[in-house]
Amino acid sequence: GLFYNNESFFDEKTHEVLGGNVTDKAILNYVGDYFSSNIRIVHHSLFDSTNKYSSVVVEKNGKYIKYVKGASEVLLDKCDRYLNEDGYKQLLLHKEKLESKIQEASSMGIRVLCVAYEESNDDCFGNRFVLVGFLFIRDEVREESVEGVRLIKDAGVQVVMITGDYKGTACSIAKEVGILNSCDDKVLTHDELKQMSDSEVKDILPCLKVVARALPGDKSRLVKLARELNLVVGMTGDGVNDAVALKKADVGFAMGSGTEVAKEASDIVIMDDNILSIEKAILYGRTIFKSIRKFIIFQLTVNFCAISISIIGPFIGIGAPVTVIQMLWINMVMDTLAGFAFSYEPPLDEYMSEVPKKRGESIINHYMLQEILFMGSYCFLLCVFFLKSNIIKSMFRYSVSNRYLMTAFFGLFIFMSIFNSFNTRTVRLNILQDIFKNKIFILIIGFIVLVQIGMIYYGGSLFRTTALNLSEFMVMMILSFSVIPVDLLRKIIFKKIGASFDI
Repeated sequence: GLFYNNESFFDEKTHEVLGGNVTDKAILNYVGDYFSSNIRIVHHSLFDSTNKYSSVVVEKNGKYIKYVKGASEVLLDKCDRYLNEDGYKQLLLHKEKLESKIQEASSMGIRVLCVAYEESNDDCFGNRFVLVGFLFIRDEVREESVEGVRLIKDAGVQVVMITGDYKGTACSIAKEVGILNSCDDKVLTHDELKQMSDSEVKDILPCLKVVARALPGDKSRLVKLARELNLVVGMTGDGVNDAVALKKADVGFAMGSGTEVAKEASDIVIMDDNILSIEKAILYGRTIFKSIRKFIIFQLTVNFCAISISIIGPFIGIGAPVTVIQMLWINMVMDTLAGFAFSYEPPLDEYMSEVPKKRGESIINHYMLQEILFMGSYCFLLCVFFLKSNIIKSMFRYSVSNRYLMTAFFGLFIFMSIFNSFNTRTVRLNILQDIFKNKIFILIIGFIVLVQIGMIYYGGSLFRTTALNLSEFMVMMILSFSVIPVDLLRKIIFKKIGASFDI
C-alpha cells in the first residue's frame, strides 16, 4: 500500500527515487520496489489539507483495496480493526493507549503517519479501515537552521512556523530551532485559529510563533492580517496551496525543490532550501537600501552646491564657472560612476542587528537631510570663497581669462566630490572603515582621479583647461580635501547633541 499510495517513483535506469515530497521519498526508499503487473491503480487521491490523508484504490485479482496514509487523529477514528503480528484482523480496542504513544512521540519532534486499508468487491467503500500501523518520521534539524532562525530574530524579524504537523511535533521542532523560547509565545492549531475573529488574531499576532495542523487558507489569512497591521510580510512555501499566500506577501520565498506554481508566485527562489539563504536575503536587502541612501546623499550634496552656485552666483558676480563640456563630465561622475561605486558596498553583519525599516519610512531620513544641507552649504561657500577671494586669486598665475583659476575651480569641484564620497560611505569617524571590502569603489575613484588630472593637463580648449604648476595644484587639492575634516566635525557635533546616526 505504501508503494502505490505514493507520489514518488523509482527511475527505471538509475533506480533512484524521484518526484514527490521528502516524506514520500523517504517512505519509498524504506519499502523498496513492490511493483506488480497483477495490480492496477483505479484511483489516486493526493494528500489534501482538509482531509489530512492521501489514498489510492487498486484492483488485485478482482478485489478492490483502498490504501490510506495520513494524520493519525483523523484515520485512527476511522479504524475499527487492526492487523496483529500474524496478519489476522482483530477488533481495535483501547485507542487511548495508541493516542498516548502518538502524543509522546510527537512531543519529541517525531511526525506520526497512520497507515490503513479497506477491502471491497465493487469499488464502494464505507470508510471503516483496518489499521496496519504507524510511520514514525523525524526530520533532523540542520545546524544552520538554528543559526538562521537566531540571525533572523536578531534582525528584529518575527518568525512564525505554519505547518500541517501535529501540535506536539510542531512545538518540539519550534523549540529546537529557537522559534519558541518564551512563555508568552502563542501556539495555535487551525481549529483554534478558525474560531478567532480577525481583531482577536491581530491582538495576539506579535506573540504568535506556531500554527499547527494549518490549512492553506490559514497562511493567506495571516498574511492579510499582518499587512493590515502595516507590517512587512515575508512568506515561504513550496506547494501549490502556498501560491496564494506567496503572492499576497510583500516578499514570497519559494523553495528550489518546490512546485513550479510556488516558484512563479514568489519573488525569490531559494535554490538550496536553506533558511540561512533567507538571512542572506535580508542582509543584502538592507545593504542595497543603505547603498541607495549613500548614493542619494552624495548626489544631492553635489546638486545642492551646483544649484546654489547657479542661483546665487549671478548676484555675487559669478557667471558660469564651468562649461557645458565640464558639466557633462561632472554629471558622469555624479550619476553613472558614483552609482557603480556605491552599488558594490559590502554587506556588513552589523546591519542585521538594526531595527527593521517600517513600510512607510521615507527614503530620506534626518541624518541624510542634515548631511546634505550641511555639506552642500559648505561646498557652496568653499566654491564662492575660491572664486571671489583675493587671497586665493593671488596664489594662481594671472591671465586675462583667468584660465588658471578656472581650471583649478573645475578640479576643485571634482576632487571635492571625490573626497566627500568617502564621507558619505559611513557614519563613522573612520571614513576608511571597510573600504577594502569595496574594491570597485577604489577602482572607480582611482579612475576618476586619473581622468581628471588628464583633463587638467591635456584638456586644452575642449575642456577649457590649462596645465597647473605644482603649487597651484596643491592649493586646489588642500581646499578640496577640507571637506573631510569639516564633515568629521559635523559628525562629532551631531553625535554630542544626540542626533540620529543611521543611513
